[in-house]
Amino acid sequence: MLAYGWGRWGQVNAIAFYPYLKPTGKGAFHKQYLQVPQDLCWGLMGLWGTTGVFIAVNPELWQLGLTGTGIGMAIALGVAAWFNRRFGGHTGDTYGAVVEWTETLILCLLSVHRP
Repeated sequence: MLAYGWGRWGQVNAIAFYPYLKPTGKGAFHKQYLQVPQDLCWGLMGLWGTTGVFIAVNPELWQLGLTGTGIGMAIALGVAAWFNRRFGGHTGDTYGAVVEWTETLILCLLSVHRP
């Protein structure tokens, strides 16, 4: 579940910190109605809280929980930054791509972990 959460948080990060390239595009309302820092902070608190619950229920997997959280956050930030560097900002399509790429990369990396 955290892969999906980090994907959405990466999208919020992209909306908050990078320019929107098409002011009349369908994704423009995201930038207009985003509340920074509230939306970013509430998302982080939810994701970190979910990690805490995972660790509390599975104390033997605490390293996986913390590593997954660190990797998830790094991938979410990195994917949004990569699209910004590549295109000079974001559009509605790249917002969606941030979600999909983040989820895919996290799930691929977690699939190689063997507890």
